[in-house]
Amino acid sequence: MSNQRNYKQSIKIAVVGDIHDLWEAEDAIALHELGVDLVLFVGDFGNEAVDIVRLVTDIDLPKAAIMGNHDAWYSASDWGRKRCPYDRKKEDRVQQQLDLLGETHVGYGKLDFPEFNLSVVGSRPYSWGGEVWKNQEFLKERCGITNFEESIERIVAAAQTTTYETIIFLGHNGPVGLGDRPEDPCGRDWQPLGGDYGDPDFAEAIAKTQALGKKIPFVTFGHMHHTMRHTKEKLRTAIFTSPEGTVYFNSASVPRIIQTESDRLRNFSLVSLEAGVVHQISLVWMGKDYTVVSEQLLYQHPEATVVQPVYSQSP
Repeated sequence: MSNQRNYKQSIKIAVVGDIHDLWEAEDAIALHELGVDLVLFVGDFGNEAVDIVRLVTDIDLPKAAIMGNHDAWYSASDWGRKRCPYDRKKEDRVQQQLDLLGETHVGYGKLDFPEFNLSVVGSRPYSWGGEVWKNQEFLKERCGITNFEESIERIVAAAQTTTYETIIFLGHNGPVGLGDRPEDPCGRDWQPLGGDYGDPDFAEAIAKTQALGKKIPFVTFGHMHHTMRHTKEKLRTAIFTSPEGTVYFNSASVPRIIQTESDRLRNFSLVSLEAGVVHQISLVWMGKDYTVVSEQLLYQHPEATVVQPVYSQSP
């Protein structure tokens, strides 16, 4: 049981929501200033944005990532290929991103973190969400997967091979089952409004992994942005807690960098994990001097000591 010793009981995780080209060298400095132990990227770095992925891979912190639908924007669909701005016969930018990420990319895979006594397992990469199996040729070619059933098997197989019993699931889109209202974590906020646009294979894989006896305290993803398409009166719900105590978190606070008259602000979601249990999640915005200018408390464990955020207002 040597792998159970000498690990951190309390860890600070930064979850980086959909980047969409908004990542800078200053972000790596900000992560160090925040004192995070582990960084999780939910994908959508940009439209096959190799340069952004290169910056991400340069971060000298433990990290895991999964590719989003935009990370294969010009390769996965007929629509995208027709609009591709580069010669796909000479370049494969999807593969370039994968080569840069290496083992950091956990789509259909896993990464063990002995220093934290946990493993990160990735769901289906390149997900667009919903109940239709999209981009069939692309997923068959890239992943060897042709349907939801094979996808479930692949995710569960990765979970079975983890060294540690505590698993964090990392997806681009979230699992089905978190609500069917437009403002729910994976709810459809375009016409026709409503409906659960979560990934059915992700949900089934989580259930099967729990049945194996694995502990899943935290599932995080993005894809569905917090700002709603059909209304500005409300934001998307970021948190869902299951009866089993698993905390599901949509981290897609987009845009993640904004320029004000006097400052340049960047956001990160901070997750406090204590002995394998999520205690707190907050969204922080940092200024150009790397101080936290606002903090919004998104979740607190019912038994945790009440901790007030640094600031309660959004920038």
